[in-house]
Amino acid sequence: MDFQKSIFQDQRITIPPSAKVIVVSDMFVTDYVGGAELTTQALIDSSPLEVFKLHSKDVTLELLQAGAGLFWIFGNFSQLNPQLIPSIVANLKYSIVEYDFKYCKFRSPEKHFHATLTPCDCSNDLSGKIVSTFFYGSMGNWWMSEKQKERYLTTFPFLVEKSNTVLSSVFGDMTLGYLKALRDKYQGTPRSGWIVLGSDSWIKGADDAKRWCADHGKQCEVVWNLPYDQVLEKLAQAEGFVYLPKGGDTCPRMVIEAKLLGCKLQLNEHVMHKDEEWFATDDLEAIEGYLFVARQHFWNGIKAMMDYRPTISGYVTTYNAVKQQYPFEQCIRSMLQFCDEVCVVDGGSTDGTWDTLHTWAFKEPRLNVKQVKRDWSSKRHPLFDGMQKAEARRMCTKEFCWQMDADEVVHPDDAKKIHDLCRAIPKGVDIMSLPVIEGWGGWDKIRCDINPAKWRLSRNAPHITHGIPAQLRRHDVDGLYALPGTDGCDMIHADTFEPLGHVSFYPPEVDNVRRMALLGDEHARRQYEKWFNQVINELPCVWHYSWIDLKRKITLYRDYWANHWRALWNQDTADTGANNFMFGVPWADVTDAMIDAKAADMKAKLGGWVWHRPWDGTTTTPHITINRTPPKELP
Repeated sequence: MDFQKSIFQDQRITIPPSAKVIVVSDMFVTDYVGGAELTTQALIDSSPLEVFKLHSKDVTLELLQAGAGLFWIFGNFSQLNPQLIPSIVANLKYSIVEYDFKYCKFRSPEKHFHATLTPCDCSNDLSGKIVSTFFYGSMGNWWMSEKQKERYLTTFPFLVEKSNTVLSSVFGDMTLGYLKALRDKYQGTPRSGWIVLGSDSWIKGADDAKRWCADHGKQCEVVWNLPYDQVLEKLAQAEGFVYLPKGGDTCPRMVIEAKLLGCKLQLNEHVMHKDEEWFATDDLEAIEGYLFVARQHFWNGIKAMMDYRPTISGYVTTYNAVKQQYPFEQCIRSMLQFCDEVCVVDGGSTDGTWDTLHTWAFKEPRLNVKQVKRDWSSKRHPLFDGMQKAEARRMCTKEFCWQMDADEVVHPDDAKKIHDLCRAIPKGVDIMSLPVIEGWGGWDKIRCDINPAKWRLSRNAPHITHGIPAQLRRHDVDGLYALPGTDGCDMIHADTFEPLGHVSFYPPEVDNVRRMALLGDEHARRQYEKWFNQVINELPCVWHYSWIDLKRKITLYRDYWANHWRALWNQDTADTGANNFMFGVPWADVTDAMIDAKAADMKAKLGGWVWHRPWDGTTTTPHITINRTPPKELP
């Protein structure tokens, strides 16, 4: 306990609102003046962004949540609670500056062998795997030397997929200026004696260094626990510096300082940066130049990570969209607002849809079109819908995928929101559902009789595809069909067909309010309407045009969808009155005049209706209104 602090003082750590970057380390120069701490401080001092320093022992879940929108940089993190690492990996944007080998419980494979007489196998331990996961979740890993980086990538080959940059030790302007001033001060002055770094640590090899001096007749001075400026003064006047660590020292700062101060060097293979081109030269100005730009190189990399713009593939399927009066061109144009590519699979259109797509793709390089013809008259043709979506998804090459149907449109105001969402989506989330605005006979009535959420945004992972979930899959002599509860296009696992989870904005308590509204609770309807308007103003959403023109929808239901659903679920598809929930007579007997009358009646009396059950013509359903205007024609 720190008795100098009042027990009544609030000890909670808060992140300043002005902070942009959080630097986490076991210690800073105010705690201990070591090589890692000096490099960390040099980076902090050169930051173009406001930095908040946080000791690793003080990191809490609450601070991680408070700083979720900021960029984090982790230096030495041995005092970090390892139970927090999964949360960091899943939710934060961060980078790691690695000074040693923290996957090893001794932070050195050589020290591990010295202590246990067995080779280091920490990479296979739980703690080693957690550390490797921490590095894999990073947006960029910074190393002290090429050999250190190579050792990590050999131990954990999957890290080769990440951004890996050799930074080396970092020096501030004042330090570089002071080293040059000392070099100039003692230029021409006879140099004498060798410097040995004294240390009780086995790995520093102090005894080996003293023994080398004795064996070679070199007078040596052991320096330890001296002020930093005094150590540099001694190096500036010494003939040489001998440093023979017993284990890999990734980029020892004192070795660099000794060289810049004109010392001869006696090093061994454990000085991991000694053979790198920037250091092996005798051109001291070139070394200074390398060290001078290291800070800028680091912060340019960090800013690039902070400004990272995810790439997005949009995908959609079409089949005779012109004939069905789908706004497929407006759908695609709306995706081109925010997608790096739009992938379209056409099912063999004969009404001009494919011609339009094919011609358009010659003019728009981001539009990739493909035709996969299907026999839409076959008994199990409803399965093709999911198969076409899966085919379109396989065409996608970008980091994220955005799925649309040909009768859906994204408002121009939401394009930036989608990019912001891709940057903010937690790394542990593969699929996210977003709001759907369902108009009924126009945009003055918005449906509240259906779930307003649909999976929309997903990572472009190979295990994600479309189809029938495992628990709803059935087979007969004609092949695969589905039980009710799926449209055949669910997002499922490509190998197991298991349904995939997704993050949703739509909590159960809101669904309860919506259901109460459907039962006639006007207060619940107003609550739901208020909530829905807040959601669609904050989140990107999709405008679904399917039920805007009810006459078109009923006609299309007659010509296609009624048979589609019954065939998908392996039900009787005969054209009978019992199978026509809309009119109660065979579809063959339904006239255009009957459709006109039904559409007008449904528009006037309903705010939505699930068409898999009959409507008695008198039952009404509530609707809500929204404060957003629908998308206009997109250029």
